[in-house]
Amino acid sequence: MTIAVIGAAAGIGLESVILGLERGHHMIAMSRDTGRLADHRMLTKINGNATNVRDLENVMVSADAVLITVGTKKKKGTTLFSEVAKAMIAAGKDLNYDKPVFIVTGFGAGDSKPYLNWFMKAVIRLFMKDQYADKTRMEDMIAGSNLNWGIVRPGILTNGLLTENYQVLRTLHPGIKVGKVSRINVASYLISEAENPVNLGLKITVT
Repeated sequence: MTIAVIGAAAGIGLESVILGLERGHHMIAMSRDTGRLADHRMLTKINGNATNVRDLENVMVSADAVLITVGTKKKKGTTLFSEVAKAMIAAGKDLNYDKPVFIVTGFGAGDSKPYLNWFMKAVIRLFMKDQYADKTRMEDMIAGSNLNWGIVRPGILTNGLLTENYQVLRTLHPGIKVGKVSRINVASYLISEAENPVNLGLKITVT
């Protein structure tokens, strides 16, 4: 199958591209700069902007599934995530796109915020308040759209190894334990879900 990754140059996006290639898929990788991605016969590299509708359409048109893994180092006042959501919804409408779209946000966005432990509440409040506020806007926009969406909320991200020993939590409840998870394990979940979607229309926690 063909899987598109938006935000493919680093982090979960890069790990998703590498893992998808290892599993024999044709991967379409979009980033502002795809130069750091190694060439591969099954890899199509596209330089583009995730907030540009036409760039997204160029990537989505031939994809069987889309993974949105964009991130930003900007701590204050970012609107990147909601801008990506707006562009994604418009591109989906233009293309009448009904294939799976998986959006990575983070545990602490949307209705998961009250379930954060005290440590992560403090970290987000002090360092990532604006990012998570905009991730919440992104979730709300995507969930209210006509896209065939799934929202993925990882716990604390690490650069650990691929173990596939991770939990997929479909509900929120008092006392929920959400800890660390490696970026490559999140990528493994995303590729597996693209291959066989079972959690569409849900907001999933990966820990």
